[in-house]
Amino acid sequence: MLIKSCAIIGIGLIGGSLGLALSERKLAGYIYGVDLNQENLALALAAGAVHQAAALPEAVSHADLIVLAAPVGATPSLLKDIKQFLKPDAVVTDVGSTKKSVVEQAGELIGGRFVGGHPMTGAETAGFSGADSYLFENAFYLLTPTSETDAGAVDTVRRLVQAIGAVVLEMSPQEHDMVTAAISHLPHFMAVSLVAAVSGMPVGDKAMLLAAGGFRDTTRIAAGSPTMWRDIFLSNGDQVLWTLDYMRSAMDELESALRRQDAEKIMHILSGASNVRKKLPLRPKGYLPHIYEIVVTVPDRPGIIAGLAGMLGDAGINIAEIEILRAREGYGGTIRVGFATAGEQDRAMELFQAKGIKCRRKA
Repeated sequence: MLIKSCAIIGIGLIGGSLGLALSERKLAGYIYGVDLNQENLALALAAGAVHQAAALPEAVSHADLIVLAAPVGATPSLLKDIKQFLKPDAVVTDVGSTKKSVVEQAGELIGGRFVGGHPMTGAETAGFSGADSYLFENAFYLLTPTSETDAGAVDTVRRLVQAIGAVVLEMSPQEHDMVTAAISHLPHFMAVSLVAAVSGMPVGDKAMLLAAGGFRDTTRIAAGSPTMWRDIFLSNGDQVLWTLDYMRSAMDELESALRRQDAEKIMHILSGASNVRKKLPLRPKGYLPHIYEIVVTVPDRPGIIAGLAGMLGDAGINIAEIEILRAREGYGGTIRVGFATAGEQDRAMELFQAKGIKCRRKA
């Protein structure tokens, strides 16, 4: 047990997942849950993510660690609300996607016991119904201490983050906001814009009906919580606008080449982007940077995935990833199975082939 008592304010996807992770790993002796949404609280209690649903004053006054997991737009007022109830040695952290303004406000209100935090993980499903105790597993978790942050408070949050399976990275609040604007906020901005653009075209209705892998993959994140993303855009607006300048420049360059019918320039841009994208690791460096994959062709019948997993488990072969690639109801489909080592991939191939299961290595 790392923390005697913890208060999680906001029992949605991130707060709920954190509660589950703390509870299942027995990292906190007692967990208070605070949320305006009574359904979230009821689900969290039933799942064991929190031990007690409480009002904010009670939860904060008893907690050694307070986690602010409400939408980032609510964080400034929450910092003011909790100040009078904090124990002298309590540690406060948050999970918001923007940091500079939050860290500055927290420093003014509660001093060095605040540690800015941001788990680089999530899902399109909002609320506790999407919570998962393994949501943080192998995910980067950014901490943004400053020169004024108490070293003991940072150590407390760092140890807790590592205990739930995440990979800790520390950076300044300013650098955090620039990085997340580039790799998180800009992609969401573009995904939302793409959906709005296509749906507003004269052929929009038919286009949406025909939308397949490329469009769906590119716009998947646009299904995220509008409230959360409104707050993120507003709180990190300067950095999002900064990234948009670069985005417009890149789009203008490609558009200009297309208008000139400059095949050589178009090829140069496409090849450059393709090469950079191919170099992205499947996993954070040091955490399964390469996945050894097999594509398995199976019939459409109940329990087929469980059967494959059972075969591998009985043989002592661990699955790192599994994904349904294609499926046709009543016929069958293809499943991608990933392994951490080439040896596991080889053993899985031999096992499936011995069972007469059609499979191949994925390049």
